[in-house]
Amino acid sequence: MVVQVVMAPLPQAELVRSAVQLYRYLLRCCRSLPEDSIRQHYRHHIRQSFKVHADEDDPERIQQIIKRAIEDADWVMNKYKKQK
Repeated sequence: MVVQVVMAPLPQAELVRSAVQLYRYLLRCCRSLPEDSIRQHYRHHIRQSFKVHADEDDPERIQQIIKRAIEDADWVMNKYKKQK
């Protein structure tokens, strides 16, 4: 029997509707990561991803990117919560 644990989404993730909101939201999430080197790594990754997708203009694709980024952020935040 496999039991899948579904973690609650990050606080206020449902409020993210645009790329700029996502960018700011993810950078705020980084503040709660435990070590400075980890925070720097994820901040760099967020900035690079934002630059790569900056010219995206398809609203459906933007929503897909936002959804995936929030799922990834959930995974990262839960990973580091478990290590505490």
